[in-house]
Amino acid sequence: MAALSWLLIPIMAVIAASVWGSWASRRRTGIPDSAGVAGYERFRAAMERSREEEQAGGFDPEPPAEPVVTGASAGADRTARTAD
Repeated sequence: MAALSWLLIPIMAVIAASVWGSWASRRRTGIPDSAGVAGYERFRAAMERSREEEQAGGFDPEPPAEPVVTGASAGADRTARTAD
């Protein structure tokens, strides 16, 4: 009887894997392909606009300045890094 109960474990695992596999491979109908393609086209158009602005000189390539840490927050930041 103990051997039979140990045999049930892999059998249940196979059943669970087959249920999960059938659920994972189901055909999803929530979002049609045309909506995904349209979203990708909007993304490409936005990226092209930013590239054209960069080439035309309308894009500021300099990154923003980093914030200056002063006062008590600078000491707290230093102790947080050395606490490890």
